[in-house]
Amino acid sequence: MRRKRVLFGLQLAFTLCVCAFLIVPVVLSMLAGLTVNYLIGLESGLTFRWVIEVWHGYRNTIFASVGLSIACLAVTLVLGVPTAYALAKRQNNLTRAVEELLVMPVAVPGLATAMALIVTYGASGGFRTSWGFILVGHVLFTLPFMVRSVLAVLMAIDLKTLEEGAASLGASFWQRFRHIVLPNCRNGILAGSLMVVTLSMGEFNMTWLLHTPFTKTLPVGLADAYASLRLEVGSAYTLVFFLMIIPLLLALQYLATPKVQRFVPEDGNA
Repeated sequence: MRRKRVLFGLQLAFTLCVCAFLIVPVVLSMLAGLTVNYLIGLESGLTFRWVIEVWHGYRNTIFASVGLSIACLAVTLVLGVPTAYALAKRQNNLTRAVEELLVMPVAVPGLATAMALIVTYGASGGFRTSWGFILVGHVLFTLPFMVRSVLAVLMAIDLKTLEEGAASLGASFWQRFRHIVLPNCRNGILAGSLMVVTLSMGEFNMTWLLHTPFTKTLPVGLADAYASLRLEVGSAYTLVFFLMIIPLLLALQYLATPKVQRFVPEDGNA
């Protein structure tokens, strides 16, 4: 019994150390954005001056990143869920090859993917300077995460038996897809959505090459803020980023949590 307590204590201490290793730098960075002078520290006092400065100077990049991540999520849902369904339906050498090809944009450095997009579509002036150009890059980068998340859930259930049972009852393809496939892969869709939104919101390497002065995203604006050589401004930008992304993550986690339905008898008595 004592040995188990010691082991549990060691595991808890290790977990807390890992959490501190991850969280403490972020907290210190956000505090730097609220101090009057970072070099002096908290003794210089607290202020919202730098946050206000970031909001006035970079709020367009914040709204742009939110819109871009939502558009990226919409596209990956339309493309990724049917793709995962098709791969789950037919498991053979061809579908496995397609799965590996889908991971290529993740394995290849973002700068290389951005350069490939510039070489391919760079001559299209209107498209090259539009938000759609960055959206294409983000979809290429995030689509594998959506496909993999949904595919993992579909492979864990007996999809063939469920569809055959629905078909025997007269359900059409669209009815089976809507009432059988989508409800069963709900958790995979939500997990994929969580990754797509967060990755699109924070993607920098690819966006750095794809953006123009009129299509800056939040991470690009963050880089500009740090390039201003005023650490307080960049740290305040980090604080604004976390204030945006944390509520979004909590909302997605809430949606992903299974809801327990309370059974109510037919007579209405609990």
